[in-house]
Amino acid sequence: MDIRQLEYFLAVVDHGGISRAARALYLAQPSLSQAIRTLERDVGSRLFNRLGRGLVLTEAGRALVEPARQAVRSLDVARASVSAVETMVSGNLTIAAMPSPAVEPLSSMIQRFTAAFPDVTVVVRDGQVAQAVIEMVHNGRTEVGILSSWDHPAEADVHLREVQRQRFVLVAPPGGDFAPGEPVPWTALSGHRLIVGEHGTGIRRLVEQIRAAGVAVTIAVETEHREAVLPLVLKGVGVGVLAEAWRPLAERAGAVVCDLAPAASLRLLLAFRKGWLSPAATEFVALASDTPASRA
Repeated sequence: MDIRQLEYFLAVVDHGGISRAARALYLAQPSLSQAIRTLERDVGSRLFNRLGRGLVLTEAGRALVEPARQAVRSLDVARASVSAVETMVSGNLTIAAMPSPAVEPLSSMIQRFTAAFPDVTVVVRDGQVAQAVIEMVHNGRTEVGILSSWDHPAEADVHLREVQRQRFVLVAPPGGDFAPGEPVPWTALSGHRLIVGEHGTGIRRLVEQIRAAGVAVTIAVETEHREAVLPLVLKGVGVGVLAEAWRPLAERAGAVVCDLAPAASLRLLLAFRKGWLSPAATEFVALASDTPASRA
C-alpha cells in the first residue's frame, strides 16, 4: 500500500465513481481501476460494490476512509512542515465553513491571512450544519473549520475555540410592516410568512422557539441555501431570520434589517484538529484566534 493508492481511493469515494474520479485526477480510467484493485489486494478485502453505474463502499471500505484521510493529511503536513523550514509558509490551506460564518468573519480572517501569507492558496469547503464542519475536520478532509452553534459542542479529536458571538436579525422587504430602528418583538412576527433554514441550524432553532412562544408564524420556504434567503425576501416571498453577518449585504441590496427582541445569538467556533497542523493551518488558527471578540 502506498499513499497514492489511498489518494485514489479517496477520490473515488468523494466523486462517487471511477469515471468522475479519473477526470478529477486527470488519470486514465483503466489506470485508476487497476490502482483500486491493487489496493484491494493489499488490504485483503473488497472496498467497493457496484450498484448500477455507481460504486458503493463495502463495510471494509467504510472502515478505511478515515484512516486514509488521516494518512494523506499527515503526509501533507509533513511536506509543508519541511518546506517551511527553508521557505516562507506556502502550499494550500483547506477550511470547512458554514454559510453564514463564511460571509463573516471568515472573509475578514482570510483577508488578513492572505495579506500576511500570499504564497498560501486558501480552499473553502461547504458544511451546511455545525456537525458537518466538525466531521470534515475530524476525518481529515480539512485542517480547520468555522461554524456557528447554539451551544458549545464536544468533540474528542477536534479543538473548538469560540472566537465571536453573532446575533440574529430580521430581514424584510422594503415598504412592508417593518422599518429600521427599534428592535422587532417576536410577537410582531405574528401572521408573517418566514423563510427559514433546514433543521439542525441555529436559525431554524430560533424560529422554532418563536413558534413555541405562541407566535403564529407560517414557514413559507425552508432552504438549505442561506444565500437564497435574501433574494426570496426581496421578491416578497416572506421575511427571513439571518445571522448578523448578512446585515451589510442585505442593507446594500435594499432590504430592511432589524434587531430582534429578545435578542438571540450564536457562538462562532473555530475548529481544528488535535495534534500536528501544517504551518499554514497553525498560522491561520493563531490569526483567527487573535481578534477583539476572542480576547474579550
